[in-house]
Amino acid sequence: MTDRLEKRAMILAAGLGTRLRPLTLSTPKPLVPVAGRPMIDYLIDLLKADGVDQVVVNVHHLADQMEAHLAPLTPWVSISDERDHLMDSGGGVVKAAHLLGKAPVLLLNADSFWLEPSDANDTNIARLWSAFDPDTMDMLMLTAEPSQSTGHEKAGGDFVMQANGRLSRYREGLADPLIYCGAMILHPRLLGDAPREPFSLNRFFDAAIAAGRLHGIRLKGHWLTVGTPEAIGAAEAVIADFSATR
Repeated sequence: MTDRLEKRAMILAAGLGTRLRPLTLSTPKPLVPVAGRPMIDYLIDLLKADGVDQVVVNVHHLADQMEAHLAPLTPWVSISDERDHLMDSGGGVVKAAHLLGKAPVLLLNADSFWLEPSDANDTNIARLWSAFDPDTMDMLMLTAEPSQSTGHEKAGGDFVMQANGRLSRYREGLADPLIYCGAMILHPRLLGDAPREPFSLNRFFDAAIAAGRLHGIRLKGHWLTVGTPEAIGAAEAVIADFSATR
């Protein structure tokens, strides 16, 4: 993308966080603290560092707490309200389309983030913006090797990457599996014919794979995902080690 296009991002934060119970019975998943900070604040820092112009956050579970936490960031952050009807990941993006504009948009999962290496020339988000080619891509994902990740419970990986950066689904036995880091650039043309009902972003993933338009780049740094209470301690240990070496 060029610098003249406004950068917009959406944090997918409306999930119920059932695997993080009992913590999420009283706290929305994005506000569960990791190393003393709500998870979503790590993403906010990454977006600020990249100079993103506008951020949309969808809310559903314990939405009042989410809005109160984000209120000091208004109008940089706006809310897509799903209190009445949880729309799932894909449906949530479609519902928020009027807030996202017509340029490619950065999507982030609220329950994962990454630690940037101190010697990197560009942030991972900047690398995503720079590498996205709307002529050949519908989506560009940030991916990590299993050795670069903490908290990922799925055996193997999510995708495999060809030499030209195209992604396809990982199948058992394939070499060099990659994990989706919960961060990608999506072209809004995908939203035009999408259903106005709950559905998963996997629908877009599979369509883009079939068209040869799902691509990826590799993470620089370490990726953390916090899906269970036990994963919090593992993430905090990585953050402590990372901080000690900076």
